[in-house]
Amino acid sequence: MKPLRIALTKGRLEKSTIELFEKLGYNCDEVHNKGRRLILTIGDGEFEVVLAKAADVITYVEHGVCDLGVVGKDTILENGTSFYELLDLGFGKCKFALAGKKDYDFYHGYGAKTIATKYPNVTRSFFEGKNMDVRVIKIEGSVELAPLVGLADGIVDIVETGSTLKANNLEVKEFVTDISARLIANTASLKLRKNEIEELVNKMEVAIK
Repeated sequence: MKPLRIALTKGRLEKSTIELFEKLGYNCDEVHNKGRRLILTIGDGEFEVVLAKAADVITYVEHGVCDLGVVGKDTILENGTSFYELLDLGFGKCKFALAGKKDYDFYHGYGAKTIATKYPNVTRSFFEGKNMDVRVIKIEGSVELAPLVGLADGIVDIVETGSTLKANNLEVKEFVTDISARLIANTASLKLRKNEIEELVNKMEVAIK
């Protein structure tokens, strides 16, 4: 039978996932010595790993070219739902937060606020939940710059340590939601390869606990 193909988010989530596979007893030497290769084998050929950017992991899983994927909850909330979310892997933890200038009362006044963010869908959903009318501006680079130059009243972004906010005289006004790495599955793969996927999930659950 062909190996289960797993799309991994390149970088820290990739590293943590490989550590988890090694904890389960799988040989991951090929991933450690990948060079420029983008498709790699784990174990004795039981798994095939595809390395991709976060949003592309979801694309590969949704379109069925990968059976499974490891991606942050932030990317899931922003980019799609046509897959199954199987497991919270417990690493890659951070938070979405609403932040703005220190000493600025974000919720004061009646006018529509302007929010800069890399995550417009998450941002709209958050403010819709508050019945607040906001104008959302998508920023690709450092969103912290937007309130400093007067482009926005606040930002919605991922916060880990808060040191970038502090260095720029910004502060968290409210936490939006917790984020961590998740294991996702293609809907067809979950039916066709149910036993293999369930076996892997069970092993992961034990290792995480």
